[in-house]
Amino acid sequence: MDPLHLRSAGTSLVISFDSGEAEVIHWGADLGSSLPDLAILGEPIPHSAIDATVPAGLLPQASSSWRGRPALRGHRIADGVPGYDFSVRLRVAATPPGDKGANTAVVVQSDPDAGIAVESTLELHDGGLLEMRHTVTNTGTSPFQLDELATVLPVAPDAVELLDLTGRWCRERHPQRRTIQQGTWVRTGRHGRTGHDSSLLLAAGTAGFGNRHGKVWATHLAWSGNHEQFADNIADGRTMIGGSELLGPAEVVLQPGGSYTTPALFAAYSDRGLDGISEAFYSWFRNRPHHVLPAASARSGAGNARAGKARPVVLNVWEAVYFNHDLDTLIELADSAADLGVERFVLDDGWFRGRRHDQAGLGDWYVDEGLWPDGLTPLIEAVTSRGMEFGLWVEPEMVNLDSDIARAHPEWIVGPATRSHKDGGRLPLPWRHQHVIDLVNPEAWQYIFDRIDALLRENNVSYLKWDQNRDLTEHGHAGRSSVHEQTLAAYRLFDELKKAHPGIEIESCSSGGARVDLGILERTDRIWGSDCNDALERQTIQRWTGIVVPPELVGGHIGPTTSHTTARTHDVSFRAITALFGHFGLEWDVRQIHGAEREELRRFIGLYKEHRGLIHSGRMVRADVADDSLMLHGVVAPRPAGQGDTAALFALVSTRTAFAEQPGRIAIPGLEPDRSYKVEAIFPAPGDADYAHNFTQVQPPAWLASGAEASGRFLAEVGLPMPILNPEHALLLRFTAS
Repeated sequence: MDPLHLRSAGTSLVISFDSGEAEVIHWGADLGSSLPDLAILGEPIPHSAIDATVPAGLLPQASSSWRGRPALRGHRIADGVPGYDFSVRLRVAATPPGDKGANTAVVVQSDPDAGIAVESTLELHDGGLLEMRHTVTNTGTSPFQLDELATVLPVAPDAVELLDLTGRWCRERHPQRRTIQQGTWVRTGRHGRTGHDSSLLLAAGTAGFGNRHGKVWATHLAWSGNHEQFADNIADGRTMIGGSELLGPAEVVLQPGGSYTTPALFAAYSDRGLDGISEAFYSWFRNRPHHVLPAASARSGAGNARAGKARPVVLNVWEAVYFNHDLDTLIELADSAADLGVERFVLDDGWFRGRRHDQAGLGDWYVDEGLWPDGLTPLIEAVTSRGMEFGLWVEPEMVNLDSDIARAHPEWIVGPATRSHKDGGRLPLPWRHQHVIDLVNPEAWQYIFDRIDALLRENNVSYLKWDQNRDLTEHGHAGRSSVHEQTLAAYRLFDELKKAHPGIEIESCSSGGARVDLGILERTDRIWGSDCNDALERQTIQRWTGIVVPPELVGGHIGPTTSHTTARTHDVSFRAITALFGHFGLEWDVRQIHGAEREELRRFIGLYKEHRGLIHSGRMVRADVADDSLMLHGVVAPRPAGQGDTAALFALVSTRTAFAEQPGRIAIPGLEPDRSYKVEAIFPAPGDADYAHNFTQVQPPAWLASGAEASGRFLAEVGLPMPILNPEHALLLRFTAS
């Protein structure tokens, strides 16, 4: 049987069927249009081992003597007795026709004796991102309990380092590295949501791989519930990376004819470091039919002719007023925001019945008549009459015990027991004074849908900030584990509301950044990267969120001068340059900003509007800077800019004091080698009132006063001497094609 070979954007995936099962022979660099006889890859058989070659299957299995993690774990329950068919022997039953150049394939493997069949769907997208999922079907005559169905891929022997991400509330997505050693490295998420400490990707690479160099193989599991991601290095030296939904006890039992489909595993290969991984993910995002495009994308050459809408400047009022909702105050905020150039005004928590603090009201999704006797209409009209969209905060998946709905329907609150807490059933411990509403219960799901649907029908709301503020520990329905069904029910809630209100945009917020994954991003238009608006913390959070998620989908706001979450104080410029490389906004009482500070803020809003088409369609570039107190990142126009056009925007960021007296020449990668560019500092720029405040130097580098002109090759290989930035300050650079 001929092998399957998918090729796209410098990546090849080769699957052989010679062993009788589907085996991934290669996932990595493009192999060209022709393959040799794959028999040349037959492995030696060592002493004291299985007397046959053991394939690294598309679904690794013990029946082929694979000694690592098997892809499929489960057993049949026959005559009420569990344990039958615990080990299946899947063999190829059907393969695609194999049209040359096709980038999709479906492979069916089955074990008729065990009554199990698995259909694997693979698509290698145009930008090189591989999308894989498996569907297992019980073809037998008795129930089959599924414990795990994982999606895995092999990496090359020279992948010797592993990078993943971890974190906590207000410190999400920080990197950690280790050498790949024999055994299994497992990242387990038992949060019932993606989790603050969840790794957005798992990357294996060559020694010392970085932003712009080295080979990297990376995976992401598109799932918003319990999950595992892992790297599995077995005794024969082979390494597999992948992930799976983490199922609870007997959470998925397939009746005869029943099926289960895994979350999609997305995988990317790059021979150009982590930036190449980002390019593959960004290409996939930006080519989705429903992706929110920047209005300037067609002009800037994003390769997509769909009509777009510029990502509006946002004001979220949370850190301006908290729970103190007052119509006159909020209209003053709207006036001040409109004066600055804000385009979307978002009313946060505190507008619904009983919600004067965070211990009551969740679940009662009615406008508080005492606080808003005329409803939200006066505020909405005030906002929209000033040329801004109106957005509203909701948290539909949660409930306070102190709420009308909890008192009326205690059986709708998630708990481990079959009885409600009113009938003596035990509840999980509270988290932020709240519990989870059981969306697996059809009546509870319908109530939530009806209330949010009514809010959108009755009010001119164009945007929902959809929060979800607790882990789903001890999560059950009718006494059984139900995170799987709760996640699907939440997805269905998003999907049906989007269907009923096609124009609505939804932001996924989950205590900040605890639900960031491609599962939720298929249903939402933006994520909130973190509840932390501290610009120093955000530099790392946004950098590693952006390894997978493009900036137009990541909310980044200028918070107050002194951070609400860290008590750290920063200049407007540092906060603004940090927020600029995302979906830009404010979370600040802008009524209190006056004079030079207000003009500086207005200037940054103008810079965002001028450059958001580039930021939201361009190629992300992150330099490998030897001095780790400095970060250099930017966005390069996706196609050659005309003379005089902005071709790139970069930020040089100082995170702390440096070891050396001066930064020296910093190379600026990612530009066209043979094109000439004018480089200029646009903030702080020479002549700005607080220009000197950003630096520690007697004299700046010679080019800074009037700009520099050089080729992309010169800038990448030689670089430019950079000024000596004060810690926690940044310099914004514009590159103009000349």
